Amino acid sequence: MPRPLSRLTTRRTLWIPLLAAGLALSTTACQAQQLQTTPESSARVDVTSAPIGDQTIIEGGDFVMALSAEPDRLDPTTSSSLYTRYVMQTVCEKLYDLDANGAIVPQLATDLPEFSADGLTVTIPVRTDAVFADGTDFTAEAVATTIERHLTLPASSRTSELGPITAVTATDVDHVQITYSEPFAPITAALADRAGMIMSPQALAETGDSFGDSPVCVGPYKFVERVPQTSITVERDPMYYDARSVHLDTITDRIMTDSNIRAANLRSGDVHAADSISPQDVGALSNESGIGILQVGSLGYQGITINMGNTDGIGSAPGVIDTPMAQDTSVREALSMSVDREALVSSVFNDWYEPACSPVSPASPFTSALSEECPAYDPEGAQRLLEEAGVELPYAIDMLVSNNPDTLRFAQALQASVSDGGFELTISPVEYSTLLDLQTRGEFDALQLGWSGRVDPHGNMFNFLSTGGGNNYSGYSNADVDTLLADAAATTDVSHRADLYGQAVAQVQEDNPIVYLYRQRSLTAYSTDIAGIHTFADGVVHLSDVAFVEGE
Repeated sequence: MPRPLSRLTTRRTLWIPLLAAGLALSTTACQAQQLQTTPESSARVDVTSAPIGDQTIIEGGDFVMALSAEPDRLDPTTSSSLYTRYVMQTVCEKLYDLDANGAIVPQLATDLPEFSADGLTVTIPVRTDAVFADGTDFTAEAVATTIERHLTLPASSRTSELGPITAVTATDVDHVQITYSEPFAPITAALADRAGMIMSPQALAETGDSFGDSPVCVGPYKFVERVPQTSITVERDPMYYDARSVHLDTITDRIMTDSNIRAANLRSGDVHAADSISPQDVGALSNESGIGILQVGSLGYQGITINMGNTDGIGSAPGVIDTPMAQDTSVREALSMSVDREALVSSVFNDWYEPACSPVSPASPFTSALSEECPAYDPEGAQRLLEEAGVELPYAIDMLVSNNPDTLRFAQALQASVSDGGFELTISPVEYSTLLDLQTRGEFDALQLGWSGRVDPHGNMFNFLSTGGGNNYSGYSNADVDTLLADAAATTDVSHRADLYGQAVAQVQEDNPIVYLYRQRSLTAYSTDIAGIHTFADGVVHLSDVAFVEGE
């Protein structure tokens, strides 16, 4: 369950329903339960929490989490890694957060934003009882300082997430006012992610661009140290406003990229929880005494990003890449047609994951027939397109991938699938952190990575697909898509937004800067001598409430 918001005068939530069966929360979603391992278990039931309930808490202790990849820099402004969000969830609270039901709830804010009648002014009330880990007071001015940094830092990945802001002002100690040039509906959802993580102004002044080396925020824990490629440790912050709800002394995230090693360390008791359990391992783990499994569908996607114009790194104007794949839409269309999504997901992931052709989850209230449309698997048609494009067959593609076993298994199966469509796919495995760096700099032809997903489609699309977007690793630029995404963000009508996103998806599927592949299910294993662990549809494992508990 989400952490109680203490001493708030008002507590409203923004409900964003998760409608499709893949993300529908059962009535037992906050109870740990074992998974079936029979084929019929393809009808998955979300289990998002192992609640403390009436179990006896053992105060203190050192908790260890096995993390499947190393986070990038712990800087809310520049980070692009899901695993950074895992770590920052414990040390850097946000203005808003998600709960297990997909509702946006206040965290460092005390209520949802108030919008002016014309939608151009947004007012956010914030806490007056919080203190940063360096002892300075959390204020509306600190919120304004953070948002200004997101907007102005050259390396920021947050700018396009926040919309067309013209001014940010602390109107008093506990109210922030954001002014827009045009209405921007996704702002609340944006502030429930990294854009809403508020940084200490004092620490920013002292560390500047190096803030991520020793981040200072408001959170139940505070940063202690990072051992590159090995671990990140945080410790309980006694100044936290709700310190009585924090039970552990320390949390250490140990980097373990191999899913087999994560599972083995969980079995041995060397770690207390492990993220991203392989579909190959989840059945066996779920049947073991002393181990529980959390599972939840994803709002995100995995896909192949094709470099169409990222010649000088994100943030720079798209350049020219003189290859058929970068220049010719029919070559990229042929690649998409060569992917047998259904067969790949079934064979590689034992049906735990779902095929995906779009950045809009079918579970989203913003879904539509257009956004759920999937290109047909047609290898013969793909070969005809390549022949008409006049390229030499097989057409060679070098694809960078993360070097973890599940990703490599999928890449090898994908390699076989696209060969029938006339492609020769070379797989180049690299470390996850290196992969993030290469995609930012544009040093790739194609790469396979994913996005953990956001509750508002703007967070899955605008940064990646709009010209100059903060995560537009493809260097993609299409004026029609830019207009559709901007128009969708400027209206609050759900059906109208869904229609606009559907039109944008249809155009993206013609251009294929990203070939969408599948949606993961977040599978998190934990030792049953701990409780208070949660995982939600945005892909983040929440550890702030975790405690050791007495056995039965």
